[in-house]
Amino acid sequence: MAAVIAHRGFAGSAPENTVAALAGAIEAGADAVELDVRPAACGTPVVFHDDRLEGDEPRDGRPLTDREGLVCDQPLERVRGAEVLESGRTVPTLVEVLEALPSTAGVNVELKSPGTPDRRPGEALSAGERGERRRLWAPFVERVLADCRGFEGDLLFSSFCEGALAALRAAGGGEAAVLPGPDLEAGLEVARRYDCEAIHPPIAAVVGTPSTADLVAVAHEEGRAVNAWTATSWLQFDDLERAGVDGVIAEYPGLGGWS
Repeated sequence: MAAVIAHRGFAGSAPENTVAALAGAIEAGADAVELDVRPAACGTPVVFHDDRLEGDEPRDGRPLTDREGLVCDQPLERVRGAEVLESGRTVPTLVEVLEALPSTAGVNVELKSPGTPDRRPGEALSAGERGERRRLWAPFVERVLADCRGFEGDLLFSSFCEGALAALRAAGGGEAAVLPGPDLEAGLEVARRYDCEAIHPPIAAVVGTPSTADLVAVAHEEGRAVNAWTATSWLQFDDLERAGVDGVIAEYPGLGGWS
C-alpha cells in the first residue's frame, strides 16, 4: 500500500500548516506530513505556504490569515501571531512543529522560498546558473537543516526549485525530492543531477495521460520513490496506488485502504 502523506496536515479538514493540523494528521493515521517552509524577515523558518500572509489567493473566500504583507518582510512575532483561516490557530515556526510531532512521524519539508520572489520553480538550470542559485538558497537551507537537527523522525526535503536542491546537497543535507514543473523530463534531469531519492509529480503526470504513463517506471528503475500530489478523493488515491506510486500526498484523512 502507498504511504499516506498529509498535505499541509490534511488541509481539507484542518487549518493548513498549523501545529494542530500537522500533529493531528499523525494522530489520524498519516504515515507522514507535508509542510511548507519559508523565512520570516529574521531568517527563521516558518511553516507557511504562500508568499503573503493574507494568501496569494483566498481559501474558499477567506484570507489565509488575518494579517497582510510578504512573509519574508515581516518580523517573526508578527508572523507567529497571524491567525490561520479564522481557526484560532497561528502560524508556527518549523521548530515548534517538529517539537510537536512524534519521532515515528515522517516529515516532508518543502522548501518554498529563500526570502525572495525570484525562485525559478520547475526549471532545469543551465550550468552557468546553478552556482548563483545555490548561493541564493544556501543561508535559508542551512537554517532549515539546523532547525531539523534534533528531530528523530524521517525527513525528506523537497522543492520545485533546483537552487534549493543544490544548496541542500552542498550543505550535506538529508534525502531530497524534486517537484517537477510541466516539463517532466526536465524534472527527471534535476533528480538525476542531484541524485534525489524521490520525485513528487502531480496526479496528472501519473494517471490519465498516456504520455506520462512511464514516469513511475522510469523513476523506480532509477531507484527513486514516487510520491504524487494531491489526492482529494478515494478514487484518486486508488488510481495512484494502482499506478504503483510509493506515497500519496492527500488532502483528507481516510482516503486510502479501499483497494
